[in-house]
Amino acid sequence: MDRRRETTAYLLDQCRRYPALRPQDLLKALHQSVLGCGHLVSGEAAGVARIQAELAGCAALEAEAAEPLDGPYCRLHLAFLKESGLSPRTLFRLFALSAEAPAGTGEALAEKLEVLEELARAGRLPWPWEELAPAVETFRREGFPACRHSEAFRRAYAPAYRVIRREYVWILPLLAALDRQLAEKPRVTAALEGGSASGKTTLAALLARLYDCNVFHMDDFFLRPEQRTPERYAEPGGNVDRERFSAEVLQPLRRGLPVIYRPYDCQRQCLAPPVAAAPKALSIVEGAYSLHPALAEAYDLAAFLRIDPALQRARIRRRNTPEAQAQFFARWIPLEQAYFQALDPMGRCDLILEVEP
Repeated sequence: MDRRRETTAYLLDQCRRYPALRPQDLLKALHQSVLGCGHLVSGEAAGVARIQAELAGCAALEAEAAEPLDGPYCRLHLAFLKESGLSPRTLFRLFALSAEAPAGTGEALAEKLEVLEELARAGRLPWPWEELAPAVETFRREGFPACRHSEAFRRAYAPAYRVIRREYVWILPLLAALDRQLAEKPRVTAALEGGSASGKTTLAALLARLYDCNVFHMDDFFLRPEQRTPERYAEPGGNVDRERFSAEVLQPLRRGLPVIYRPYDCQRQCLAPPVAAAPKALSIVEGAYSLHPALAEAYDLAAFLRIDPALQRARIRRRNTPEAQAQFFARWIPLEQAYFQALDPMGRCDLILEVEP
């Protein structure tokens, strides 16, 4: 389906979904579809307070929590917070990240307006073209300004949502689970397990921005050359130094102490100088082998990122040289698969997140 047909389908669906809507509600939806909602981002304290105030009066969720817009954004309804435990602070930060740079341009919005005009002239919208035309012309002449929902829409549907990027929707269950844990405990340690190219490192970096948390990488604990024996590699999950990771990272985390560890330098084939991390409310451990049975008891929450093998292969080919690809396919992925099959880390996870292309 091309973009114009997608926009046609979206606009007609909005009219079916919200029969009380007015022309400005469609203009607002198209504006959000292309440009997001950056104009509404304020300071965090004020933004969180507004979400809390709206949350107090919002109705129960009756449809999907994340309502897709006609583009890379969606409307996340605040009722999802009540049902899931996602915190207003996390939602505000997700909203602010989504608004950092518009995904689209004025030209893209102008193209969507042309579709709206075509539908109106063809009599496929709830209003005649003569009624819609002044609103569209003013919107275009003023440079596509942000607009409010109509009073009719507000009375009928009491909208309460924040616009976020669609790419964040798949991790909402994880964010909600983290917020529930943080509401109950002073310190939380969570693991992100999964195969190569599943996005563990990228997700951990996003969590660091949302939560200002510590992130520890299993890749920093590769075996040193003297540890790489046939017996060690024969162990499922034996190709990381889980003993050192437990002693230097997990044990101090459990006691609320500063963490001091020496990451492994793959280029120099030795341990790098020490790295220190002060205690924080949330610590994330990312990487394959993080849920080895010798480590699993240290976590308050564990999530598995499950990736389709075809997508995994495509990502590895896209990101690596031919020589590195060969290493992944001939060595690292078979070791991971042996670990997954023998020790079933996915079966011991609280959440399974399906990685999206």
